[in-house]
Amino acid sequence: MDPRDTVLVTPAALAAQLAEGAPVSVLAIRNAPGDWTAAPRICGAVDVDLPSELAAPGGGTRGSRPLPDIAELIRNARRWGLRRDVPVVVYDHDRGLVAARGWWVLRWAGLADVRLLDGGFAAWQAAGLPAASAPGRPEPGDVALSPGHLPVLDADGAAALARTGLLLDSRVRVNYIGGPGEPRRGHIPGALSAPAADVLTEAGGFADGATLRHLYAAHGVDPSRPVGVSCGAGISAAHSVLALASIGVTAAMFPGSWSAWAVDPERPVVVGGLPG
Repeated sequence: MDPRDTVLVTPAALAAQLAEGAPVSVLAIRNAPGDWTAAPRICGAVDVDLPSELAAPGGGTRGSRPLPDIAELIRNARRWGLRRDVPVVVYDHDRGLVAARGWWVLRWAGLADVRLLDGGFAAWQAAGLPAASAPGRPEPGDVALSPGHLPVLDADGAAALARTGLLLDSRVRVNYIGGPGEPRRGHIPGALSAPAADVLTEAGGFADGATLRHLYAAHGVDPSRPVGVSCGAGISAAHSVLALASIGVTAAMFPGSWSAWAVDPERPVVVGGLPG
């Protein structure tokens, strides 16, 4: 199987699954305050709040979006209706840049069949597919989860990988470059700028596999080097981990990312456009 098909699903393919009545859980990942109960959505989609349900309370060197407590994640996942051996599709209204955190957390917690809707809700609408305004109300699920199924970096691991392997920084380039400000602005020494949005086409979907391989090869990704990804707070980094997975490359993620690194006065910071 093409590795792309293990992490991404097209709107047409998801619509066909739903029309056939095939079991699939659809999660709408939200990362903004507000009442989403009347927002347009894929029929049956269940809302998931990223800050409170896909992360633990943050602060200090934990970063602003630490990994969720596994017991709390299990409770939430069962409330979302997730069941053993039933595939999950996550999507958002931001080209996957938010929903990828849902993909990553669920894969980290042991769900093998989790895919991201390529192009997000905009692609669903562009395809003329049906939408609803009421959130899904599934029966409670019975999913079993456990931590540690995807590779994770802490601050020491990220620092080491930037020197001995390849650490990609998926933030927008201006944040990578940094400058004056509090908390400190810049990047981890040795990290390379690789903005997450660079993998997307103008329409908002993921570029084809050949293009992604060329893009990441230009950043130095090759089978001989271990790869990790950092970002601001473990959100856009998840998107880059997914993009790499779509071309068969396994990358570790630093969940604390810059929000954890910058508040530690013992951690060096590089300002400028070069890795340092």
